[in-house]
Amino acid sequence: MELIQQTPDLSAYLAADDVIDHHHPTVRETAARLAVDAADSYEYARLAYEFVRDTIPHSADTGDLRVTWRASDVLARGTGICHAKAHALAALLRAEDVPTALCYQRLEYDGAQGHCLHGLVAVRFRGTWHRQDPRGNKEGVDARFSLDGERLAWVPREGRGEEDFPLLYAAPHPEVVRALREAPDRPRLWEALPDAL
Repeated sequence: MELIQQTPDLSAYLAADDVIDHHHPTVRETAARLAVDAADSYEYARLAYEFVRDTIPHSADTGDLRVTWRASDVLARGTGICHAKAHALAALLRAEDVPTALCYQRLEYDGAQGHCLHGLVAVRFRGTWHRQDPRGNKEGVDARFSLDGERLAWVPREGRGEEDFPLLYAAPHPEVVRALREAPDRPRLWEALPDAL
């Protein structure tokens, strides 16, 4: 699949906003702590990815009912769904000048009872974009940071209504942000999230 930038301006993929708030002290401190052990930007990106994937649990896996959406809140509270974790990773990467986009997949969930919109990021290295999935591993999920072929949590299956969306967003999709901001808890968030773009 060919990934398509929403905007040709690469600086848009380094920008901060209310969601990807990489100027926030919590984000800056976390980025600085991770950067100490990184020899270069590739190593930093891998460390930031593994930090978000492994130390911030997916709230559905742990039963946490809290909804986080702003990158600094995800890092401070240590919880979030895939979209929130993608926001946190994007902020950490942009804090160290790694161009990062938000991207999405449509997947089945709850034993084919419906579809959900899954959030990922894409990083730009070696002149091209590489999608990464910081959702968090569990039984049956083994996502890894990779610039040599995708190692995502899931690959959409043909004939099941699942798909990859090729557009690389400079800012999180507004419908995703609206659902995250307005949901009082995770069960109601599931009802509010869009299942397609």
